[in-house]
Amino acid sequence: MRYFPLFVDTSNLSVLLVGAGEVASRKLDLLARSEADIQVIAPNVCEDVAEYAESGRITLSCRTVTTADLQQADLVYIATADRLLNQQLAELARAEGAMVNVVDDPDNCDFITPSLVDRGRLIVAVSTNGAAPVFAKDIRGKLEVLLPPSLAPLMDFIADKRADVQQQLPTPHQRRRFWERFLQINGERFDGLTRTRYQQCFTEIDSHGELLLLQHDVDSQLLPIAAIPWLQRVDLVAMDGVEAPELLELVRRDASRVYTPLADSDLLTNWELGQWLLRITDAAEIQRLKAAFPFAKHLQPGAI
Repeated sequence: MRYFPLFVDTSNLSVLLVGAGEVASRKLDLLARSEADIQVIAPNVCEDVAEYAESGRITLSCRTVTTADLQQADLVYIATADRLLNQQLAELARAEGAMVNVVDDPDNCDFITPSLVDRGRLIVAVSTNGAAPVFAKDIRGKLEVLLPPSLAPLMDFIADKRADVQQQLPTPHQRRRFWERFLQINGERFDGLTRTRYQQCFTEIDSHGELLLLQHDVDSQLLPIAAIPWLQRVDLVAMDGVEAPELLELVRRDASRVYTPLADSDLLTNWELGQWLLRITDAAEIQRLKAAFPFAKHLQPGAI
């Protein structure tokens, strides 16, 4: 993974965009949606960039860029029409400690800007590491259709209610189950019944968890798509010392991992406390666990 995805707080970020032509304008369309302080420097300015300056969103300087300009920026975008000049400016900016993005030149970038689906607090980023930006835009278009605009006010509603849920539900497991239940019955809507569904969920939290069983040598690509949401709810993974990296990639990143078998009594106790447990083991142990815990769910290719 050459480019590691990060979401950066832009409220105190200083961004310099060198160039003010059509290519720079497209980059500015995205940057202007952030809270960063943006300075654009170029001797010639296209109309779209000039409009951003007239609105007060950017600081525009109609001149050539200097070393002093590069010293003041955290991020530098370079988008002139001169490829050699772009490379020279990139080297100067790096020497001053800035991270550099040379537009349309991924091999000369310290970071890249992904295609974004913006739903307020929900941001989905899509990148091909600069290899196929047209394909990334195509994926973004599909996600735009899948993720309705109602998600923006829904995310605001959830953010507003987080403190209330923390006060009413004392444990992390209860809070996680509450929000899972709320999203299950409310879906992606934000309408007149959203607040009613929210209150309803306080009385509908499951008192117990789930026990999921998965054979260690199962091909992760053969598991049904419906199994993925189950694995993303797992709190604790218990393995018999086996290596199953592809299976673990499907599990929540913050799920606890135990590399020795848990006693049946421990499995039952955690299940009663509301935890979602995943046992990755061999076929014989799975059959034994299915007999010992009839409520356990065996995840396998083609079925749940």
